[in-house]
Amino acid sequence: MSVFIIGEAGVNHNGNIVLAKQLIDVAVEAGVDAVKFQTWKTDLLVTKEAKQAEYQIENTQIEESQYDMLKRLELSYDDFRELKLYCDKKNITFLSTPDEPTSADFLKKLQDIFKIGSGELTNIPFLQHIGAFKKRIVLSTGMATLGEIEKALSTLICAGTPKENITLLHATTMYPTPMEEVNLKAMLTLRDSFKIEVGYSDHTMGIEVPIAAVAMGATVIEKHFTLSCNMDGPDHKASLEPKSLKLMVEGIRNIEKALAGTGEKIVQESEKENKKVVRKSIVAKKNIEKGEIFTVENLDTKRVGEGISSILWDEVLGLKSNDSFVIDETIRL
Repeated sequence: MSVFIIGEAGVNHNGNIVLAKQLIDVAVEAGVDAVKFQTWKTDLLVTKEAKQAEYQIENTQIEESQYDMLKRLELSYDDFRELKLYCDKKNITFLSTPDEPTSADFLKKLQDIFKIGSGELTNIPFLQHIGAFKKRIVLSTGMATLGEIEKALSTLICAGTPKENITLLHATTMYPTPMEEVNLKAMLTLRDSFKIEVGYSDHTMGIEVPIAAVAMGATVIEKHFTLSCNMDGPDHKASLEPKSLKLMVEGIRNIEKALAGTGEKIVQESEKENKKVVRKSIVAKKNIEKGEIFTVENLDTKRVGEGISSILWDEVLGLKSNDSFVIDETIRL
């Protein structure tokens, strides 16, 4: 089964459905499997006094409350219905992460996969609510300890979601994530600790880390993307622009092909002709008379394209020549 690639549009539509549709177009062109947004009602999500994260202030250059920021970025439920229809038309999977139960109930009719963000990993009543849907769940684990992840998993499973329907995404919740804090091996720790499918939600600058995650066994990759990193908004600067998103997808698909072999060390079809050209055969180092003994003094190895392989060097030494040979002639027994 191929890696499931989620293009995280998130809030990079800036509260504008026209931009949201343009992001869907970019995702289709890049070849991702799903394009994901975020759905919330600001009054149900955050208090009016809650502060922004430092990266949000830095990226927007606006110091305001989370409430005001999210209110500006909020799309209506009708907008999301329209985006779902647009995704269907474009033959790409629509996803959106709910940030509170009312929006989760709304999205239940629009999608079969629920992506739960790292911020909700410790939100037990929310996990119980979504777990009861019994749908496929992709759970990000940024900012989490193994103990917290264990409790989140237990909550989802007890609520009714089978363990085999859950994928854990390793993540570092910093935008952008410093390379020295990626800790990609932790993805394998999640897999081995919980005996569960794993993937990676990437917030680094660039495309190399998600590609590396696929090489390490990730089954799901999530990556933020935008129309332009220069747009105003909290997440644009840590997102991929269209060309880079497409390069990431191509890189992941190439890694999938490279990992698709049986593991048996064999001569590949494309190598067979080259093998004749670049492998060396045993030739006469100087003129050899019939009856002469083959020695290191009168034999050499060179590229010929035929003859006795140089791998039989030791077996040929000491034999008596049945013919005479001129310099560089291929030896025959």
